[in-house]
Amino acid sequence: MFTQTLTRRVLGSNLVDLLTGPHGVDRYTELVSPTWTQNDARARIVAVRRSTPRSVTLLLEPNDAFPGFKAGQHVNLSVDIDGRRRTRCYSPASAEGQRLLELTIGRHEGGLVSEHLYRNARPGMVVGLEKVGGDFVLPAIRPRRILLISGGSGITPVMSMLRTLIAERYDGRVTFIHYARSRDEACYHDELAEMSRVRVLHGYTRTPEHGGSARLDAGEAKLGPPREHGDLQGHFGAEHLVAAMPNPDAVYVCGPPALVTAVREQYPAAISESFVPPVFTVPADPSGGQVSFLGSTISVIDDGRTLLEQAEAAGLQPTSGCRMGICHSCTCRKTGGAVRNLITGAISTAESEDIQICVSVPVGDVEIDL
Repeated sequence: MFTQTLTRRVLGSNLVDLLTGPHGVDRYTELVSPTWTQNDARARIVAVRRSTPRSVTLLLEPNDAFPGFKAGQHVNLSVDIDGRRRTRCYSPASAEGQRLLELTIGRHEGGLVSEHLYRNARPGMVVGLEKVGGDFVLPAIRPRRILLISGGSGITPVMSMLRTLIAERYDGRVTFIHYARSRDEACYHDELAEMSRVRVLHGYTRTPEHGGSARLDAGEAKLGPPREHGDLQGHFGAEHLVAAMPNPDAVYVCGPPALVTAVREQYPAAISESFVPPVFTVPADPSGGQVSFLGSTISVIDDGRTLLEQAEAAGLQPTSGCRMGICHSCTCRKTGGAVRNLITGAISTAESEDIQICVSVPVGDVEIDL
């Protein structure tokens, strides 16, 4: 421990940074160990679990440059695939403040990064950890009656919230509803089954034999006495909310857009998150303006798609991650023209500004510095 502390102090000194300029100390220490960096947050994979057919769980040991996270937030994970850096955002499932970071990554059809990690992740592999963000978090003053709902890979930020509450010895009331395709694909099923202090209910949407109604008592779950666990009938329904916890003080839901929308119809104040990229409809009448990609000789006529899609179609390879306006990996400088944000609908005409090209479309002529 003394050696590690001394090493961090030496590497962080102004003298060492001066002597190693112009590249800085990180470019030299990473030759000895990829995680020995002062400024770049990275992590070494220390364990890999493939406990379901559609997910892989990574246990990561971050370096000191990683700032930590709040339960429910997401981190940008970067990995090299065929010589190109790829970035995606994932929510840790570990409790807030834990030394090791746990990520459970769901496999998605055509998912480049998720498939790569499912097939190739191994102990010793080093990945990048970039931005930490997101407002899907618990308030500083914890509500007394909390209903947590997740679907598919949306379970990870909710698990982080639940584990954090347990670590804090939270004494309020909690119910957790999770929806999965089948029992075999229900991440953390066994761990949740052992949580006698939390009421846990599962809904299985693709296997009717597992979707039988469970007996649900009319009481409330409190962190203390054991409570029953059970199954719900199939897909989400408003009756599930009433059976799970009538009149909760706070509702948190993370999962596919359909689940989030259905829950918010019942509880408009529910705090929600969805990591499924939205489907944007290409307009029938694109602007037809000229899109110029600075740094290259390429320009195209606007066809209505996002700037990211048009750049890729033109043979360019801009950095991108979530493709839904969350991770900010695709942020580029717009040096001229106007764009419309597909998430907010806002049109921006500033002469020079940073935009997310994965959710921005041209409004007339546009210049983008990739």
